[in-house]
Amino acid sequence: MGTLTAVRRFFGFDHEGEEGAPPAPVRSLPPTSGAFRLGEKIAIKGEISGEGDIELLGRFEGSINVLGTVVVREGAEVQADIAASTIYVGGRVRGNLTATGRVEILPRGTVTGNLKGGSFSARDGASVKGEIWVERSGRVTMEVSG
Repeated sequence: MGTLTAVRRFFGFDHEGEEGAPPAPVRSLPPTSGAFRLGEKIAIKGEISGEGDIELLGRFEGSINVLGTVVVREGAEVQADIAASTIYVGGRVRGNLTATGRVEILPRGTVTGNLKGGSFSARDGASVKGEIWVERSGRVTMEVSG
């Protein structure tokens, strides 16, 4: 069992196939089935690293370094540096974002910090305060330890 799976089960987020499972993700974001999910009424401080997807709906402070997709949902508040394969921001992030692939800021997404990725997009209504670096595929590097 992977580290993220163990953490999901420990916090009671592993609801696959159960009645009363969390609602489906917002359609403007990619599906996050099987992702570690931080609920909207939960706040965590710490470090997350490993392989797998993460969906943040609540408050998180610390650092995230994963080989996978990180989705910051609308209403989420994150104060962290995030390094991942792909990053979607629909809530508020204060910290630097590094993606080997895509960084996408959604209409209500707010980022205060620098962004580096293979591609970048910000939809109408998005807010970004910081520097943006877009580098060709394969040039952005990321290490995961843990």
